[in-house]
Amino acid sequence: MNINTKLGLGILGLGEGRSTLSAALSSPFYELIAACDVNPSLLQQRAQEFDFQNMTTRYEALLADDRIDVIAIYTPDHLHAVHVAAALQHGKHVICTKPFIDDLSAAPELLALAETSGKKVFIGQSSRFFEPARRQRQDFEAGEIGELITIEAQYHADHRWFLQKEWSLKESFKWLYGGLSHPVDFVRWYLPHIEEVMGYGMLSSNGARAGLKNHDTMHFIFKATDGRIARVSGAYTGPTQPALRDSGMSTILRGTQGASQADYHELRYALTDRRGEEKLITWGDSALKHYFRFEGQSHHAGEYQNYLDYFARCLSEGITAWPDIREGIGTVALLRAMDSSLETGKPVRLRTVLDAAGLKGSF
Repeated sequence: MNINTKLGLGILGLGEGRSTLSAALSSPFYELIAACDVNPSLLQQRAQEFDFQNMTTRYEALLADDRIDVIAIYTPDHLHAVHVAAALQHGKHVICTKPFIDDLSAAPELLALAETSGKKVFIGQSSRFFEPARRQRQDFEAGEIGELITIEAQYHADHRWFLQKEWSLKESFKWLYGGLSHPVDFVRWYLPHIEEVMGYGMLSSNGARAGLKNHDTMHFIFKATDGRIARVSGAYTGPTQPALRDSGMSTILRGTQGASQADYHELRYALTDRRGEEKLITWGDSALKHYFRFEGQSHHAGEYQNYLDYFARCLSEGITAWPDIREGIGTVALLRAMDSSLETGKPVRLRTVLDAAGLKGSF
């Protein structure tokens, strides 16, 4: 692909895909060809909002359109595998929102399809592409904190309002996948070779009264194959500290010569570098307008813009866009291991989960 040639993009699922609609229409690397959703009224709403009329309720129309090079998938988790498979079978590159799949038994077929089709699958772990996370990664790769000792990541939010959504009270809904997948991805970004996980969880009285079926408060410890450890925590149905004191989502890296902390929604980053110098960086109105283009902070279109453009550059240069399909599968396997640890109260080895799914090699 020539970077000067725009990629044709199709979007499937216009709930979360709203952010990708905005991103695609603003990107110099894509031409938005068509968008699809099963809900006709949502199609009409998005068409009016973005002044874009090529909408359809038929996924087959996207698959059959030769102008579309990339399909971006934002459907419910249990549909990801079949939608990704169809896109690969029709010769499309794929962007799929996290978590990549909800059933690891589908992974071998998807790996085989990606291999035979020659098409790339990129997992939309959008939090990596937010400004504080990008700066933290840049400084880490530049050696500003030395060798990584440990990582601590958390996502704490007062999401009691979320329990008003009927589907959030179903047995199938778990904050483990809907919330903790973000900080878990940050851990894997810096410690990709997780060997074992141990965790405890509970359902708070707030969650229980609302009818929530699964844990809303969880803490985990990870151990990597090289012996390093990491911590992840999440709490979702209680009050939080003001943003001046705390962050809804935060990642702390502790190294041999320094430390850094990226605070997500607050657009705040702190570094104590290898020279012992302390720095605090915040981003202003222009960054806020780039990242949060709609009401509140419920959609993060700027992150989607960043990862869409990143994927286009990787395709142009013939390099792998991370997280790729194998890393996406590995993160799902780790979440499964975490889930198993919550159920059993025992440590769970990631290899056990991968072997049970018939997955060999490194993930």
